[in-house]
Amino acid sequence: MTSGTLVGRVIPPAALGSRRSLRLVERNLLVYRRAWVIIFSGFFEPLFYLFGVGVGIGVLVGDIAIGGGRAVSYAEFVAPAMLAASAMNGAVYESTINIFFKLRWAKTYDAVLATPLGPGDVATGEITWSLMRGAIYSACFLAVMLAMGLMPSLWGLLALPAALLIGFAFAAVGMAATTFMKSWQDFDLVSLVTLPLFLFSATFYPMAVYPDWLQAVARFSPLYHGTDLVRGLTLGVLDWSLLGHVAVLVAMGLVGALVASRRIERLLLK
Repeated sequence: MTSGTLVGRVIPPAALGSRRSLRLVERNLLVYRRAWVIIFSGFFEPLFYLFGVGVGIGVLVGDIAIGGGRAVSYAEFVAPAMLAASAMNGAVYESTINIFFKLRWAKTYDAVLATPLGPGDVATGEITWSLMRGAIYSACFLAVMLAMGLMPSLWGLLALPAALLIGFAFAAVGMAATTFMKSWQDFDLVSLVTLPLFLFSATFYPMAVYPDWLQAVARFSPLYHGTDLVRGLTLGVLDWSLLGHVAVLVAMGLVGALVASRRIERLLLK
């Protein structure tokens, strides 16, 4: 990205890092090479919801109308939302607790900034790694959906890139939020935010069944945009609103990355 472009003038290249940030990704791969169980731990929660709610309760719920005279099983309706939640969980878990430990306790980034890497490289590297964790969750979950026959449209193959976008958005904002945290007790706020997002982002029910005021609130949820994007792809319900969801997630990720970079610079280079 050059400073002569519009994006380059709004978001300086140094704020978003360089290819050197991949060194931080490589470091994380080396750290986790013997601890992959930790990486996969967050994948199981959405999976259990899929089996418990999507399949179990779905027998009682029946089919869900998705417009155009079409109806899908409740499991097919819930599965894309769980895929989006998997991407969110992987990105949030990595970009909050683990980054807080490295920032406040292990002082990892103090050592990193003693190398040619800068604050933008730290932000980009850690966001990329958090996105990769979300991608692992999403790929595994997508494989489960395929095995269970819960992807009626071939457009669903694009759900993985969509999940990467969700991971990017939540990883960037998660890291930015972590730079403002002072103690481990602050992580109660993470659950306070992610749990309502998980429950009220059209994950288990169509948006139309919500009260009008809750529909208005839910449309501000980034997970709603991710869920609707993935659901539209897996069910083959394609319209221009999907581009709107993409735009929201991209903007969320870029703003989060910029804030994270600025905060890392302020905390470690002051």
